[in-house]
Amino acid sequence: MADNFNFELVSPERLLVSGSVSEVVIPATEGEMTVMANHAPTMTTIKPGVVTVKFADGKKDRYVVFGGFADIVPTGCTLLAESAVHVDDFNADEIARRVETARAELSQATTDEHKFGIESYLAELTTLRGIVVPV
Repeated sequence: MADNFNFELVSPERLLVSGSVSEVVIPATEGEMTVMANHAPTMTTIKPGVVTVKFADGKKDRYVVFGGFADIVPTGCTLLAESAVHVDDFNADEIARRVETARAELSQATTDEHKFGIESYLAELTTLRGIVVPV
């Protein structure tokens, strides 16, 4: 039986999850990351994606996040999201709105670095749309 640890998923609007879990898969900027009990201390940024939570009782749940960062210690993980919602409550129009805003910003970008950052964000949003929006 896997050890459990404390996990909190927090958005500016509310606390979405706070409880004992056996594992959490987070969309870290450098790639998906599975966090389990006794994980090495780490801080990472979060890209738009889906957080999968496996609770201590075996139940799984998923949440859509739009950026943020995670603080991981051996006894727990706190994910502070820029925006987060349960996958069942997700509105596909949110991605469309963010894509439109990013495209408008891209048209105004003046440096290659800024353009690259926006293009990367647009790619992440496109990937997210393919994961959470039913075809």
